[in-house]
Amino acid sequence: MSLPDNSVSESHANDLEFSKALHDHDTARNGLLSTILSKDKTAFETVVNNYMGYWVEKDPVTESEDDKEARRNNYTNMTNSYYNIATDFYEYGWGECFHFCRFNFGENFYQAIARHEHYLAMQLNVKPEMKVLDVGCGVGGPAREIAQFTGAHVTGINNNDYQIYRARKAAARLGLENKTEFTKGNFMSMPFEENTFDAVYAIEATCHAPVLEGVYSQVFRALKPGGVFAFYEWCTTDKYDHDNPEHRRIVRGIEYADGIPELFSTHVALQALKNVGFEIECAQDMAINDDPIPWYYPLEGDLRSAQTLGDYFTVFRMTRFGKFCTRALVGCLEKLGIAPAGSLQTQSVLETAGDCLVEGGRLGIFTPILVEGLIGEQ
Repeated sequence: MSLPDNSVSESHANDLEFSKALHDHDTARNGLLSTILSKDKTAFETVVNNYMGYWVEKDPVTESEDDKEARRNNYTNMTNSYYNIATDFYEYGWGECFHFCRFNFGENFYQAIARHEHYLAMQLNVKPEMKVLDVGCGVGGPAREIAQFTGAHVTGINNNDYQIYRARKAAARLGLENKTEFTKGNFMSMPFEENTFDAVYAIEATCHAPVLEGVYSQVFRALKPGGVFAFYEWCTTDKYDHDNPEHRRIVRGIEYADGIPELFSTHVALQALKNVGFEIECAQDMAINDDPIPWYYPLEGDLRSAQTLGDYFTVFRMTRFGKFCTRALVGCLEKLGIAPAGSLQTQSVLETAGDCLVEGGRLGIFTPILVEGLIGEQ
């Protein structure tokens, strides 16, 4: 089975057909092991190879401009491939909300994640019956939480059919079919009329855009007059030194292992907002604080920072031993021909992601919430 090329991938019907063949949408499965074993082996190996093909040269110093341009020009295909191989691992290790947050003492992992989403909804001043857009909605965890928390109707846009399938399935399980909608679409060219939504948010998703003005201008167009856009963005910070090889290695690791064409600085992001017509009412780096528990703590695998009994299971998966167990199981199943080829490589990519995110957080050269702001339309 061949992966749709760029021209074919523009056809949503072909994308969906490929996703159904790869992930077996018709059979309900939960858990990392069962979902991996359900994959079409040929399709999974193809999609892994397709994603890895965008990172032929792992050294950012020696990589050619043509390689970088290929990622920017084919970001839709690259990001789609990434989430086709990574989504099940994300849900296994992190849950249904693919983002970071701040942590308080005594607050469990999922409470902190939900509070982070509630804070964003409050900054947007979301009210019942408002129409809200979630840009890059993943498997719909935040959309469902915000719909329940506010009573608003939340539409999620996503270009990955498997994640849309997972989002709709979870919404139906919670009885939220009438409060949520999940739409297939490219956030650089959204399929919505002008002045459609009362509010728009994005949670660590627009970092996949090859040019930030592209996605921000689409948000500006979809907002009603006076609407508000609030978001959490992945950016490099002022501490990032492009001439520092260690800094470049870490940032490149984040890009490579998280499906990002290029990470931009906070200055670039803020200027992009102004360039498309937004008025920035407030912006801050929520990672710069005196929190005793850092935003990246679950990825450190430090069980001492776990706040509740349930958190130990989440953090354990990120410990060296936890990752070893997952790697050993997946590798064994792949060697026996039970799991599809590329499963172990996917696990390795995601371990790289975790390691580089922690390193970037500790050095302060990267933040997933550097541009947290209330962005009001002029």
